[in-house]
Amino acid sequence: MNLETLIYEKRNNYSLVTLNRPDKLNALNKQTFDDLKFVVKDLQGSDDIHALIITGAGEKAFAAGADIKELNASDSSTGAEFSRYGSRVMAELEALNIPVIAAVNGFALGGGCELAMSCHIRFASENAKFGQPEVNLGILPGYGGTQRLPKLVGKAVAMELIVSGNIINADEAFRIGLVNKVFPQSELMEKTLEFVQLVLSKGPKSVRASVKAINASELMFLNEGLEYESVLFGETCGTQDFKEGTTAFLEKRKAVFIGK
Repeated sequence: MNLETLIYEKRNNYSLVTLNRPDKLNALNKQTFDDLKFVVKDLQGSDDIHALIITGAGEKAFAAGADIKELNASDSSTGAEFSRYGSRVMAELEALNIPVIAAVNGFALGGGCELAMSCHIRFASENAKFGQPEVNLGILPGYGGTQRLPKLVGKAVAMELIVSGNIINADEAFRIGLVNKVFPQSELMEKTLEFVQLVLSKGPKSVRASVKAINASELMFLNEGLEYESVLFGETCGTQDFKEGTTAFLEKRKAVFIGK
């Protein structure tokens, strides 16, 4: 498939997606969601890719929001479907069983902030800006902002950000728990790749199982989640990587995982 709005690279055992509309500050339109949907489907069927990084082209923006020109043509019916489609794609991205890391290299506003929040981990450059300014357009967040932001930063802080439309810098985003770490822009991708390489050094099946269990924690009651964790724990105990990892520990050497 010819992807029009992003660059999709497979690098050994991880993938990199670069939102590629720098002249539009990587604003999200329907084609972006079509392209992201293709990437997610491709990764769902892959056993060889163990992590995904999402970033934006250029030095100004991760994604500055939805494409306002496209959005402006919406009415009640088409607006609801526009929201549903973007939300579904982001939910499918979030449901991937590999770590999904946002390398936020600039503006992450509106839909861009929501895309970052649908990733499991967020690293930001010092010049990054975050916000849900949809109320300035007479709408509310449409791709999960009202649902994910309270879970990440708490109801009161999310309420303040969404109803005011205020934009915050990377340090404030880190303070409230919206991002995991902040780096100089020149080091953002290097530090993100360092983290990915750390993850890739672990047992692939155990990492996938961990992601599945953590994702499930938002959908299950505690007793259900504990049982699901136990099932996954048992499955990993039956892998070659488990035997290698425990044997290596006992032999005081570094484990060599093969993903089986």
